[in-house]
Amino acid sequence: MGRRNKKQIFENVVVVDAGAKGKSVAKAPDGAVIFMQNVVPGDVVDVETFKKRKSYYEGNAIKFHEYSDKRTEPMCQYFGVCGGCKWQDMAYEYQLFYKQKEVEQNLKRIGHLELPPVTPILGSAKDYFYRNKMEFSFSDSRWLTFDEIRSDEDLGDKNALGLHIPGMWDKILDIEKCWLQADPSNAIRNSVKEFAVKNGLEFFNTRNQTGFLRTLMLRTSSTGDIMVLFQFFKEDKANRELLLDYIGDKFPEITSLQYVINGKANDTIYDQEVICYKGEDHIFEEMEGLKFKINAKSFYQTNSEQAYELYKITREFADLKGDELVYDLYTGTGTIAQFVAKNAKKVVGVEAVADAITAAKENAKLNMIDNVEFYVGDMKNVFNADFINQHGHPDVIITDPPRDGMHKDVVQQILSIAPSKVVYVSCNSATQARDLEMMDGMYKITKVQPVDMFPQTHHVENVVLLEKR
Repeated sequence: MGRRNKKQIFENVVVVDAGAKGKSVAKAPDGAVIFMQNVVPGDVVDVETFKKRKSYYEGNAIKFHEYSDKRTEPMCQYFGVCGGCKWQDMAYEYQLFYKQKEVEQNLKRIGHLELPPVTPILGSAKDYFYRNKMEFSFSDSRWLTFDEIRSDEDLGDKNALGLHIPGMWDKILDIEKCWLQADPSNAIRNSVKEFAVKNGLEFFNTRNQTGFLRTLMLRTSSTGDIMVLFQFFKEDKANRELLLDYIGDKFPEITSLQYVINGKANDTIYDQEVICYKGEDHIFEEMEGLKFKINAKSFYQTNSEQAYELYKITREFADLKGDELVYDLYTGTGTIAQFVAKNAKKVVGVEAVADAITAAKENAKLNMIDNVEFYVGDMKNVFNADFINQHGHPDVIITDPPRDGMHKDVVQQILSIAPSKVVYVSCNSATQARDLEMMDGMYKITKVQPVDMFPQTHHVENVVLLEKR
């Protein structure tokens, strides 16, 4: 028998903080914490709970008595439904405040770490239209609002080309204007939908696994390149070429027009053949004269301008003099490795994804960088004593792991190597804090710099410099 979550209503509750995963925090009369999605710190509200646990509730504000002075008007008409930008109703200066607070609290509470003065968070110059990559989904039964469901009016076209409703894998919200990616992103997406509807092209049905049009990915770059990639559920040469020719002609600025025929149950493309229909099979990103070739499957930081700032901080923390051997763990496509290479004697990058290492080697060759080497393998298996004996003892280690942080065996190997410095770049300060606690006996934290890569969301990057005690 499952837990029963009896709804309760608490009146005149003051929202006091913004917590993990973007939820705001208040206190119930019984002292338990209340987590809420639809409020901002400073709001005074009535709360209806929908979940009860031993030490906390989850709930929604059902009535506002006072609105916080930290509020601002959301720019997007889909705010509160889409879920992609959950902090749009909070002024950007306060978003930065709570992101910095979360980083500091995680390092202190989870890691029990002693910190130097934390450098103020580096905000993004653009707080909208900052993403270089967006993925949209087609659906033949778009998400309906409560007003539309209650309406007696003919709802007309049920097709959608947009974003997933949070927590609902088969529900797509039709999007007319998204504030995350700069033009011509919206123009291309809207033209695709209009043309597809006009020409009777079938939109995908996730539950039934039927239809033709599956997903649309758009990538842009600081060099002006534009990549458009369609996923089709099945081959239909006539309609495929009809759509691709139309988009290619209407938007001649597209430099890479590609497609995938994907008939499997999920829409990941990493095990699929990507076919270039027009232009090149890649686009370029550029940073300090370095060029990075990005194909449809490549990972690249999704905020290009702020990625540059993040890498500059990483390089500054490493403070290389030119005679150091540097290891770049979780190197991805080798962007950080190549970015710091001119300041190092040699950089060795390690990454689990084979395609990423292939791209890293190709980019290094493109940039005529000959003091970098890249190796593929699961970090906890590859990064061992034999690897060190073969490639040399690093003076500095840079590590930029995924959200889960580093495997404990990797942390132990860093401790056994004991480089003079470790620069730890993280997109999850909670797992970063866990890893840093394991290293606290040998290393002292000397610099902490949060970086906001994703305005209007709760996500935050953090860079920490560790130096041997």
